[in-house]
Amino acid sequence: MKTILSKIMKTAWQFFKTTGMTFSECLKKAWKNYKLIKNMKEGIVKFYFQKVNGEIREAWGTLNEKYLPQITGIDNRKKNDFVQVYFDTEKQEFRSFKKLNLI
Repeated sequence: MKTILSKIMKTAWQFFKTTGMTFSECLKKAWKNYKLIKNMKEGIVKFYFQKVNGEIREAWGTLNEKYLPQITGIDNRKKNDFVQVYFDTEKQEFRSFKKLNLI
């Protein structure tokens, strides 16, 4: 539990440092992101986020290995702490969104 709380606080501080939002709002967004990831690891979840162009997107996604396709090769992309990757079960491909844009 202690590592979970430290991860949430780290995310909230990252949000706080890069936005003009209050720390309280950043903490709420960090908790939302944590809960979404936790639920996606358990199954398929419906969630919403704001796209870069301002449009609201409804998504059905998962991080549960049972629903993920077989991954071939090694992905050498640099990790981005501000972006969440998920498997879109409607499009049947990996997608991502900015963590700050989660609704």
